[in-house]
Amino acid sequence: MTTQVTDHRGGVWSIAVPIPDNPLGHTLVHLLETDRGPVLIDTGWDDPDSWEALAAGVTACGFALTDLHGVLITHHHPDHHGLSAKVREASGAWIAMHAADTAVVRRTREATSDGWLGHLLDRLTAAGAPEEHLAPLRTARAGGGGRRMPGLRAALPDREIVPGELLDLPGRRLRAIWTPGHTPGHVCLHLEEEHPARHGGGFGRLFSGDHLLPGITPHIGLYGDPQPEDGADGADGPGEAADPLGDYLDSLERVGRLDPAEVLPAHQHAFTDAGGRVRALLAHHEERLARLGTLLHEPRTAWQLATAMEWNRPWAEIPYSSRTIAVSEAEAHLRRLVKLGRAECVPGPGPVRYQAVDAAP
Repeated sequence: MTTQVTDHRGGVWSIAVPIPDNPLGHTLVHLLETDRGPVLIDTGWDDPDSWEALAAGVTACGFALTDLHGVLITHHHPDHHGLSAKVREASGAWIAMHAADTAVVRRTREATSDGWLGHLLDRLTAAGAPEEHLAPLRTARAGGGGRRMPGLRAALPDREIVPGELLDLPGRRLRAIWTPGHTPGHVCLHLEEEHPARHGGGFGRLFSGDHLLPGITPHIGLYGDPQPEDGADGADGPGEAADPLGDYLDSLERVGRLDPAEVLPAHQHAFTDAGGRVRALLAHHEERLARLGTLLHEPRTAWQLATAMEWNRPWAEIPYSSRTIAVSEAEAHLRRLVKLGRAECVPGPGPVRYQAVDAAP
């Protein structure tokens, strides 16, 4: 296996950790040198080849796994948090995450397969999914479960990343920026230090996770794990009234105002002009919302809307699991339109249908 490590200078490296059977190819795990030892930002997917790449990458950066002091997780998805338990076992490092995503990790560990599948079936049924899409989930539930979900072996974090605070990393100034949308507890991390290459414009470097990527629009869907309505269990969970797309757009504007000199994302490559990328993503989502408003001049379910939306391939070529993700993204856009007063639910039995407000009779 070829170890792909990039020295970004100033005690910052990135390690390309492969994601098995995924077109993204790899997660860029960043290593930040501190006075107490190196700290990882994310860990990669829980897979033997991924672990081998991460371990080799740490060595290529000039450190041993036992040198690792801590792990900062930008969000709970398995290509970021998956190897955290193995890192902690090998090094004794602490694991830190925003409280909202830690709550997702805890619920994931506690939920039964039956509960997860039942929640998903209810959501897809309400969205108007056809029986041929629901049938495999019914079969899996009747058989006592389905494929084991990824990420269940990831560590339960033992520290909290508190938005706005400087993290306890001696010798470095790294501030947490809460950027919900892709997940409820997604964080970016702003290295408040002069860029070693003295890039013109902006200040510092931003470890952006999946929030801001140079050539990909991150998935923004409903926060999909089983959870109480509006955080009714006393946690800060998002509940069923959450507005992930609204969260994401607000977070984008916050990062745009931050104006870092360089962005170090978790996929693809480092880039400059964060403000330009933020403006492009804001424009993309506004155009998409406008197109959906046009589609909603006749009542549609979330499934019908998803089949009519523009994706990176025709709907007939989208795999089964990706269709479920696409419907979640359609639901997030519908939620935003409803919050803005541009769409509303149409009363009636069966799957939930939506219509543009200006199209209502």
